[in-house]
Amino acid sequence: MQTLKKIHPPTHLLTYIVISIVLHFLYPLHQLIRIPYSLLGIMLIAAGVILNIWADRIFKKQKTTVKPYEKPNALIKSGPYRLSRNPMYLGMVLILFGVSFILGSVMSFIGPIFFIIAMERVFIPEEEKTMKENFGDDYLLYKRKVRKWI
Repeated sequence: MQTLKKIHPPTHLLTYIVISIVLHFLYPLHQLIRIPYSLLGIMLIAAGVILNIWADRIFKKQKTTVKPYEKPNALIKSGPYRLSRNPMYLGMVLILFGVSFILGSVMSFIGPIFFIIAMERVFIPEEEKTMKENFGDDYLLYKRKVRKWI
């Protein structure tokens, strides 16, 4: 787990995209989604990119860090953070599922599943601990009101 913590989430995203593509071509077991339905993946990717850009801009506007292991100086509760405590990770999941939809095979869906597991086990618990330490009851109230993913 320590090694996974040193790799930032965008690198995980790219790694799991590559894993999805490689598995799709190495083990083309079953094609779940075919054209034209597979093209829905383009919309998922676009939605994920837009969500990430939106969330990142809010962080920059508040002059706080997006890096999981740096101390934040603001508790963001606006924009996409009204609906999800982790909209950047949600955006990355949408991108991964978009790639999987485009590829359409069973094996291509392994990437997004393992990405979610990595975020749930490696990053989110650490970030929530930091948020609780830095923002106390304000964060706990926010956590009770807003879901982790969506």
